[in-house]
Amino acid sequence: MSEHVLIERNSGVLTLTMNRADKKNALTQNMYGAMADAIKAAQEDSQIRAVVIQGSETCFTSGNDVSDFVNSPRSDTKSPVYHFLRAICHAEKPLIAAVNGPAVGVGVTMLLHCDLVFVADNARLKMPFVNLGLCPEAGSSFLLPRLLGHLRAAELLLLGDEISGQRATEIGLANRALPAGAAVLQAAQDAAQRISEQPPGSVKLTKQLIKQGVAQIAEQTMDAEGDHFTQLLAGPEAREALTAFLEKRKPVFANN
Repeated sequence: MSEHVLIERNSGVLTLTMNRADKKNALTQNMYGAMADAIKAAQEDSQIRAVVIQGSETCFTSGNDVSDFVNSPRSDTKSPVYHFLRAICHAEKPLIAAVNGPAVGVGVTMLLHCDLVFVADNARLKMPFVNLGLCPEAGSSFLLPRLLGHLRAAELLLLGDEISGQRATEIGLANRALPAGAAVLQAAQDAAQRISEQPPGSVKLTKQLIKQGVAQIAEQTMDAEGDHFTQLLAGPEAREALTAFLEKRKPVFANN
């Protein structure tokens, strides 16, 4: 397990808290592995009825840890990243997210696998894959257009613009926008507690019916995205984009 992921079980609810405040909860392989293992274990635990994924009152996650991210091959289906993505993709029990502050990259795409999403009205959601010379991941190139429609998905993925939690709620990326801080975390806990009190068989079947056929296509998309992602990560555009990011300058891309 990882010291940067806090795991709490209470009244039928499993809560996973990303806890790496000094790095804005940037995700490492160990963090992915810890969350994947906990989510998978929850599927076999009859006492757990719902899973909450959250950060702190000020930050959800800034996305992948850059050094960890560059040095870890994402095409490897045995990697912790893929264990986590498959765990949230195929989870039979409801997943609920509580999003305060920044949610970048996978911090947004993981929400597409959740059943309920609560955000701070001033949360900052962004998917800068194209900006970094990369492509969407976590099945988002399938899930996002399905959820928002082609035009809104293209706007978020092609431009990589940041949107607020309020805007995310307006376009259907989140259930409710709330005042930042404890209110967001509490809303997720309240929803999870309500689900934990419902008939578990009915909850499981209802989620299965809602997502019928979706998980399989999402996983296939995820695998294809992973192959492209790995190739792009080793390419000149990503190298220039990531170098420019670290050097705090505007990248310059050569014509293809």
